[in-house]
Amino acid sequence: MALQPCAYTRERSGRRRILLVEDEPFVREATCSILQNAGFEVFPAEDACEAMRLYEECGQRVDLVMTDMVLPGRTGQQLGQDLRQRSPEVAVLVTSGYGEAAYETESPEARTYFLAKPYSRRALVEKIERILQTGLVPHTAQQAG
Repeated sequence: MALQPCAYTRERSGRRRILLVEDEPFVREATCSILQNAGFEVFPAEDACEAMRLYEECGQRVDLVMTDMVLPGRTGQQLGQDLRQRSPEVAVLVTSGYGEAAYETESPEARTYFLAKPYSRRALVEKIERILQTGLVPHTAQQAG
């Protein structure tokens, strides 16, 4: 499968790239639509294996990885650790409907963030904007050329 963002895109200079990892098709499609309508370029993956492949295919030029906590075969936290071995600067937003306290611990220093499900469109976009505006996340998509 070739690297392709979701079908709908809106042109916007300086668009940020998000690797979206969600195993539930409806949630993945709905989230992809929300993010694209907010002006992000989104690369959807259904599991950690596909996410790693897409990450490599796009030359590791993503600004944020948004992943569900529970994925087939690996957790979102494990995926984040795997990606950080390749790119220590990548920000990871973990989402979960379980809300266990262990998952809710954010670490801006480690560029790990949490958002409980269900979330509103507004909460999702505001959370991502805050993460990307912290100054901790370089805009690698533009830097890489």
